[in-house]
Amino acid sequence: MNAVTAEPPICSAKGCRAAAVWVLAWNNPKLHTPERRKTWLACDEHREHLSSFLGVRGFLKDVVTLAEWEARETGSGDGDGGSGDGPEGTVRGG
Repeated sequence: MNAVTAEPPICSAKGCRAAAVWVLAWNNPKLHTPERRKTWLACDEHREHLSSFLGVRGFLKDVVTLAEWEARETGSGDGDGGSGDGPEGTVRGG
Protein backbone atom coordinates (compact mmCIF):
# COMPACT_ATOMS: atom_id res chain seq x y z
CA MET A 1 0.00 0.00 0.00
CA ASN A 2 1.00 3.56 -0.60
CA ALA A 3 1.86 4.92 2.86
CA VAL A 4 1.02 8.49 1.89
CA THR A 5 -2.51 7.90 0.63
CA ALA A 6 -3.27 4.49 2.21
CA GLU A 7 -4.63 3.38 -1.18
CA PRO A 8 -3.41 0.33 -3.07
CA PRO A 9 -1.03 1.10 -5.96
CA ILE A 10 -2.84 1.80 -9.23
CA CYS A 11 -1.95 1.40 -12.89
CA SER A 12 0.17 4.15 -14.48
CA ALA A 13 -1.85 4.17 -17.72
CA LYS A 14 -3.63 7.48 -18.25
CA GLY A 15 -7.10 7.41 -16.77
CA CYS A 16 -6.81 3.87 -15.41
CA ARG A 17 -7.78 3.37 -11.78
CA ALA A 18 -7.29 -0.41 -11.70
CA ALA A 19 -5.10 -2.05 -9.10
CA ALA A 20 -1.49 -2.50 -10.18
CA VAL A 21 -0.30 -6.06 -10.68
CA TRP A 22 2.95 -5.46 -12.58
CA VAL A 23 6.03 -3.28 -12.20
CA LEU A 24 7.77 -2.14 -15.37
CA ALA A 25 11.32 -1.11 -14.54
CA TRP A 26 12.88 1.22 -17.07
CA ASN A 27 15.80 3.49 -17.73
CA ASN A 28 16.41 6.28 -20.23
CA PRO A 29 20.14 5.96 -20.98
CA LYS A 30 20.30 9.60 -22.09
CA LEU A 31 19.15 10.74 -18.64
CA HIS A 32 19.95 8.00 -16.13
CA THR A 33 22.99 6.06 -15.04
CA PRO A 34 22.90 2.41 -16.22
CA GLU A 35 21.94 1.01 -12.80
CA ARG A 36 19.09 3.50 -12.19
CA ARG A 37 15.56 2.13 -12.48
CA LYS A 38 12.42 4.18 -12.78
CA THR A 39 9.10 2.36 -12.45
CA TRP A 40 5.64 2.35 -13.91
CA LEU A 41 2.87 0.21 -12.51
CA ALA A 42 0.45 -1.72 -14.73
CA CYS A 43 -2.78 -3.62 -14.40
CA ASP A 44 -3.21 -6.81 -16.45
CA GLU A 45 -5.06 -4.89 -19.18
CA HIS A 46 -2.33 -2.26 -19.71
CA ARG A 47 0.81 -4.33 -19.14
CA GLU A 48 1.43 -5.02 -22.83
CA HIS A 49 0.68 -1.46 -23.97
CA LEU A 50 2.98 0.14 -21.40
CA SER A 51 5.68 -2.47 -22.02
CA SER A 52 5.51 -1.77 -25.76
CA PHE A 53 5.68 1.99 -25.19
CA LEU A 54 8.91 1.59 -23.22
CA GLY A 55 10.25 -1.26 -25.34
CA VAL A 56 10.17 0.54 -28.70
CA ARG A 57 12.27 3.29 -27.12
CA GLY A 58 14.76 0.80 -25.70
CA PHE A 59 13.92 1.86 -22.13
CA LEU A 60 12.28 -1.32 -20.73
CA LYS A 61 14.62 -3.30 -18.47
CA ASP A 62 12.39 -5.65 -16.47
CA VAL A 63 8.75 -6.64 -15.92
CA VAL A 64 7.88 -8.37 -12.65
CA THR A 65 4.85 -8.76 -10.47
CA LEU A 66 4.27 -6.06 -7.88
CA ALA A 67 4.67 -8.67 -5.13
CA GLU A 68 8.07 -9.74 -6.52
CA TRP A 69 9.22 -6.11 -6.83
CA GLU A 70 8.18 -5.34 -3.26
CA ALA A 71 10.02 -8.44 -2.03
CA ARG A 72 13.16 -7.30 -3.89
CA GLU A 73 12.90 -3.79 -2.43
CA THR A 74 12.38 -5.06 1.10
CA GLY A 75 14.99 -7.79 0.92
CA SER A 76 17.87 -6.24 -0.98
CA GLY A 77 17.21 -2.53 -1.35
CA ASP A 78 18.01 -2.71 -5.10
CA GLY A 79 16.59 -0.08 -7.42
CA ASP A 80 15.66 3.46 -6.57
CA GLY A 81 11.96 2.74 -6.09
CA GLY A 82 11.22 6.09 -7.70
CA SER A 83 8.35 6.71 -10.00
CA GLY A 84 8.68 8.18 -13.43
CA ASP A 85 6.52 10.17 -15.76
CA GLY A 86 3.78 7.98 -17.13
CA PRO A 87 3.20 7.58 -20.87
CA GLU A 88 0.72 10.43 -20.89
CA GLY A 89 2.49 12.66 -18.41
CA THR A 90 1.00 11.16 -15.24
CA VAL A 91 3.38 10.53 -12.40
CA ARG A 92 2.59 7.36 -10.55
CA GLY A 93 4.41 4.25 -9.56
CA GLY A 94 6.48 2.25 -7.15
